[in-house]
Amino acid sequence: MNILIVHCHPEPRSFNAALSNLAVTALTREGHDVCVSDLYAEDFDPVERAKHFVGRADPYYFSALTEQRHHVQSDTLPGDVQREIDRLRHADLVILQFPLWWHAQPAMLKGWFDRVFVYGGLYSGTHRYDRGPLKGKRAICSVTTGAPASTFSPSGRSSDIATLMWPILCSLYYVGFDVLSPHITYGVQGGGLSYKDEPAFHDHLEQAKHQWETRLRHWQTEQAIPFTGWQDWDEQGQTVDAHPLRWRI
Repeated sequence: MNILIVHCHPEPRSFNAALSNLAVTALTREGHDVCVSDLYAEDFDPVERAKHFVGRADPYYFSALTEQRHHVQSDTLPGDVQREIDRLRHADLVILQFPLWWHAQPAMLKGWFDRVFVYGGLYSGTHRYDRGPLKGKRAICSVTTGAPASTFSPSGRSSDIATLMWPILCSLYYVGFDVLSPHITYGVQGGGLSYKDEPAFHDHLEQAKHQWETRLRHWQTEQAIPFTGWQDWDEQGQTVDAHPLRWRI
């Protein structure tokens, strides 16, 4: 199978880099073809702006959606964006590897979403959610946090991890991915914050790497997160009353 790792961390010796490198080794050993988009190393520009588009649809007023759709139709998307789209279309599995910064993905990765998930190409009014162009492909977020797992509960000081992850998971589903449950590595302490002594912390990181390697053996058979789709919504975009997910808490 073809696998794309979108790696988003500025330090090549970070634990996020270790997890990406481990995934490359483990998945290649399994016979998969692995490609890495290292956003910092490749100097990806995360800011969507007018200067990216040559031959503007509207030279007087910049609308990102208008320009994205126009340049999809004319096959003139910016080179870095087209490269990432080609990688996505080639992949059977996409792994997003990143740290949780300020309760979300880093700005670099958010900008990758903004620029690469182009309107008219990777989604449109009628081609999104379970009709999205990337339907049939799988995606998983591998995320590190600084604080321990116990703090990421509904009553925890770090906020509920499911709530923090939901916008990212929804964005992946929006373009059609079958989204697997995220893989969270908690307690990757740093910056002077310490929850374990050094030997215990080292053991924690080694166990975390083992857990990630084990998880990677089963990505093809895991059940995806259940989302509602077009057949579940009424004309106002509401889940119909008879649908079971309408009554989840």
